[in-house]
Amino acid sequence: MVRNSPARRVPSHGTDLLGTRYAIDLVPVDDRGRTSATRDWRTLLATEPPDRFAGWGLPVLAPAAGVVVAVLDGEPDGVARRSPLAQLPFALGQAGRLRRGVGAVAGNHVVVALPRGAFVAVCHLRSGSADVAVGERVRPGQLLGRCGSSGNATEPHVHLQVMDAADPAAARGLPLAFRSFRERPRRGRRAVVRDAGVPGEGSVVEPLAR
Repeated sequence: MVRNSPARRVPSHGTDLLGTRYAIDLVPVDDRGRTSATRDWRTLLATEPPDRFAGWGLPVLAPAAGVVVAVLDGEPDGVARRSPLAQLPFALGQAGRLRRGVGAVAGNHVVVALPRGAFVAVCHLRSGSADVAVGERVRPGQLLGRCGSSGNATEPHVHLQVMDAADPAAARGLPLAFRSFRERPRRGRRAVVRDAGVPGEGSVVEPLAR
């Protein structure tokens, strides 16, 4: 499920900091469109363990070919926060995470240098799951790590952004687009196949075989 889509607004995350201007969040869902099949009192009033969620531990694959230029692993995975009561203190801690730097916001992540001078960052990987090393050449679809909730994440998901520099602290965000995907827009409209583009907010997308 797409959240913070640049198809809806730019800056997509409400800020240009850390190269996030055109970033997009991809939140895995089950076949009923739910990020988690479990709901109980903790969903409404407290935090939840991240392994309740459909995305927890799913493989995260390289979106494009390139060379790995940065890997951060070892940041802890945070608890999930669907409850407004749990989200409030997390939101109030945002400034502190920004002061601590890229790792506290992006969590565990991999940055890949693309052939024409751009860089793609894949963020919020599960702690200890990074499967590539700096200097390694990766192909599209190669395993980078596992979906987690490290950094500035309220539930397991993947944050994807393209930048003009390898270091998000010094980078500007660049527009991105996806190729060959099926998109089911929100509010029950029929799925459409798209050759290229940016999926809309709240839509559910899946790649097509190539």
